[in-house]
Amino acid sequence: MNYVAHIRESDHQYQTVEEHLLGVKLLAESYGAKIGVEHIAGLAGMLHDMGKYTDEFREYIIEAVNNPDSPPRRGSVDHSTAGGKFLYKLFHVENIHRDKGLLSEVVGNAIISHHSYLQDFLNPELESNYLQRVRDKDLKEYKWTEQRFFELVMSKDEFHHYVDEAAAELRNYLDKEPSVSSETNLMFLTKFIFSALIDADRTNTRLFEGNKADEPALDYKQLFASYYDKLMSKIDSFAGQSSSQTPINLLRSEMSRQCDHCAERPTGIYTLSIPTGGGKTLASLRYALKHAKTYHKKHIIYVVPYTTIIEQNAAEVRKILLDDANILEHHSNVVEDTSDDDEHLDGVVNVQQKLKLAKDNWDSPIIFTTMVQFLNVFYAKGSRNIRRLHNLCESVIIFDEVQKVPVSCVSLFNEALNFLRTFGHSGIVLCTATQPALDFVEHKLKINTDAEMIDNLDHVIEAFKRVEVIDQATDEGFNNDKLCDFIVEKIDEVQSVLVILNTKTVVKRLYQQMQLNMAGSDVPIYHLSTSMCAAHRNDLLQKIREHLNNDDKIICISTQLIEAGVDVSFECVVRSLAGLDSIAQAAGRCNRHGEQELQQVYVIDHIEENLKHLREIKVGKEISKKILIDLKNNQQYHGGHILSIQAMEKYFKEFYSKFKTDLDYPIPKLGSKMTSLLLANIADNSYFQAYSTKNKERLPLFLANSYRTAAEHFRVIHDLTTSVIVPYGDEGKDIIAELNGERRIEELTRLLRRSQQYTINLFKYEHDQLDKNAGLESCLDGHVLVLKEGAYSEEFGLDLQNESGFDLSMY
Repeated sequence: MNYVAHIRESDHQYQTVEEHLLGVKLLAESYGAKIGVEHIAGLAGMLHDMGKYTDEFREYIIEAVNNPDSPPRRGSVDHSTAGGKFLYKLFHVENIHRDKGLLSEVVGNAIISHHSYLQDFLNPELESNYLQRVRDKDLKEYKWTEQRFFELVMSKDEFHHYVDEAAAELRNYLDKEPSVSSETNLMFLTKFIFSALIDADRTNTRLFEGNKADEPALDYKQLFASYYDKLMSKIDSFAGQSSSQTPINLLRSEMSRQCDHCAERPTGIYTLSIPTGGGKTLASLRYALKHAKTYHKKHIIYVVPYTTIIEQNAAEVRKILLDDANILEHHSNVVEDTSDDDEHLDGVVNVQQKLKLAKDNWDSPIIFTTMVQFLNVFYAKGSRNIRRLHNLCESVIIFDEVQKVPVSCVSLFNEALNFLRTFGHSGIVLCTATQPALDFVEHKLKINTDAEMIDNLDHVIEAFKRVEVIDQATDEGFNNDKLCDFIVEKIDEVQSVLVILNTKTVVKRLYQQMQLNMAGSDVPIYHLSTSMCAAHRNDLLQKIREHLNNDDKIICISTQLIEAGVDVSFECVVRSLAGLDSIAQAAGRCNRHGEQELQQVYVIDHIEENLKHLREIKVGKEISKKILIDLKNNQQYHGGHILSIQAMEKYFKEFYSKFKTDLDYPIPKLGSKMTSLLLANIADNSYFQAYSTKNKERLPLFLANSYRTAAEHFRVIHDLTTSVIVPYGDEGKDIIAELNGERRIEELTRLLRRSQQYTINLFKYEHDQLDKNAGLESCLDGHVLVLKEGAYSEEFGLDLQNESGFDLSMY
């Protein structure tokens, strides 16, 4: 009698449980091989749907397919617990052995969680969600499930031999980094196995649903070698240009060559401290492509702080490599993991399942994404995020503007990079003009010895000096009235002025006030903020660059999104006081290519900005102000100028010292830290000690991590946001229209990728206000949110009042 794993929507063909388990096992093994744990991952693959070997599940799935309008009761069949219970019974009850006990907990947690998220071994209420499932839950047909597994999938002898191989892999894994606590290493291993299982399960199911045996494998080495040749042809073409022999371009060429040379060094964590305007994008791509082809890496991943840089860098790379299909931009999760548990839907293909099965796993050769998305992969709740983790291994990962790592996430960021370096065989580049002191904190980043790629940095910084920073922040503060007058005065002296302020509210008010003040003038004024989708900002930046290239008069007023890597060059920049790294980045938008001898960057203190909820900016501003006062009193302090290496070192050490208690991601509600929930060994685990005291016995597990609790409290940005697709231009409207139709999984994959440039993120108060003003709609059975046309404005992007109502297709 056949037991059914899935029933195909198109022809009602059955996929048997053994076909699915062995198919997922094979895929999971291939993912696990990246870090030497193929049997551990394969074990998760072959056991994850073991619970489908029941008459109850077969009747359930057939009934669900035959009666889609009246499916069986939600949650009526549990098929994910059996595999975890099987391992617990074998290695915690019948044959207690530390290695196999650890193995059963790592693999068992992934198995019981593959329709939701990893369970707590011990939670703040001193209960074990894990034990409640694998030890305490009664499964009616369990003994038959076990028997059918051994009969149809793998014999007992073969299985125990396979487990022995997996246990040997676990020992080798833990021996690789003995200086780190085993709990830390096991936490990352558990998340890696969970990632491998989720992706293998969804990929196998998607292939079955699409009636495909497999997908063609890419020859990464050949692909990256061809990309490298294209890049070198582009670089060689620069040599023939008349400007190639200028001192700046000769220095850019030399730094690019140094990156190429560094790519031959062993995989590790390196720093690339090219000053702003030094050709960082091409130099880092040169390193990445050469290192990838030399050391057989499978992905090159750019991680940036803001979505603005994604569009720009991706466009620049596409232009050189002439390949759109293999370059992915991932701005945000268009589809959120709204359901905590979708087990009741497994085997039945509906909209929610199609969205889950759509390729969203970062398997592209070149990926551009954000710091938020990177950190979410490791620490946020939801299987959509963690599915991508295994593809971060065997990669080259370039962190552009790495100084923007949120303070509360510094320790978690460092630990994730240490895992990728040591176990994941990933090459990591910390790329910025202002290197933060990430090795200064308690959870240190294991940067390579002689990590800096660029020689003689002091000389390079001096050679790239194109601006003078004028301190007006230690004088009387500016309000918008005074700032408007200042801008009008400067635009009479120069052709272009860029103003960067710290809050969207003040930026918008200043823009509106400048329009009134300059009514009748032919000087264009532009406004940029994260309330605009990527495609909208791209169009505006293109217009801004045209004005700059034509040497037209132009004023641009922006939030800080413009300062991190956006390739624009203004004659004059005004920056509201913030951290030194922000001032340095703002300076990089002035006289970027050395068009003039020296141009001015004015640092002001804007008194109308409310930084109450922006503590990192507020503290950075205070430290920068102290350094400016020091320099005002003695020009020899801090290396003699505000952007010196000495000033930056002082700034970051003081900055991280101020936030010392925040670096490990405190969770005030629990009176605990994220690092304690995830990384603490049992001896230091307060929940473990309290459990022992309360129950007068030791927790009968080897691990006590609180994975689920940690994920529920994790936010890269503390205010939770929701992605929404906006009707910007014909493309945005077309995507929304197509999402409302009936779509196959492949079409949904394509649409979700297209929609990346047409999304913005809403804070909760914005979501609530739009809801109240009827500015939101949903499609795909409510799983994707979209803005109504009236809720998106040509000038400001998001319009919470839903009163815009203009024709975006004309813009």
